[in-house]
Amino acid sequence: MAGLRIAVFASGQGTNFQALVDAVQEGKLDGSIELLVCDKPEAPVVGRAVAAGVDTLLFRPKEYPSREAYETEILAELQRRGVELVVLAGYMRIITAVLVEPYYGRMINVHPALLPSFPGVNGIRQALEYGVKVTGVTVHYVDGGMDSGPIIAQQAVEVQAGDDEASLALRIHAAEQGLLPRCVQWIAAGRVRLDGRRVVVSAAGAAAE
Repeated sequence: MAGLRIAVFASGQGTNFQALVDAVQEGKLDGSIELLVCDKPEAPVVGRAVAAGVDTLLFRPKEYPSREAYETEILAELQRRGVELVVLAGYMRIITAVLVEPYYGRMINVHPALLPSFPGVNGIRQALEYGVKVTGVTVHYVDGGMDSGPIIAQQAVEVQAGDDEASLALRIHAAEQGLLPRCVQWIAAGRVRLDGRRVVVSAAGAAAE
């Protein structure tokens, strides 16, 4: 069985996209990557999708009059393919109500900080500049705000003496590549329940009916 039908949105290197593809291929994720949505057709993630045999929806935002205009096209494609979960994995664009409303509770994002600290862009740099001793990774639902949705899971990453943005980013991204597929599998297994701002993750074998 194909399991959960997933679309991944990404704008850059695609390491988190690759982690999801690998998890599916290794039998660790009960789902199928139905589509990559990318706002930068030249981004390396597109090559990863082609290599993995994943269909792509590529667009250039400047060719549309508004975010809502291109999101309307994206929504139609998601619905046509029966996509059940949208995963934002390094997608560098604000999502509007056009996508958030029909996919609320079925759209998640991975962020390179321990939210609510350091939302928005450059979360790794923000943490370094602030001088925290511990930062990390958050997987959360998307609610239309700036990294403000209910938190599914977090993983701490220690800031080491002498870290710069590049060295810390290596450990942050490694944590992302482990945590994101794990959270998607929890959702695929029916273990995640959204209750207001609280997210309840049941134990394996005890998923809510």
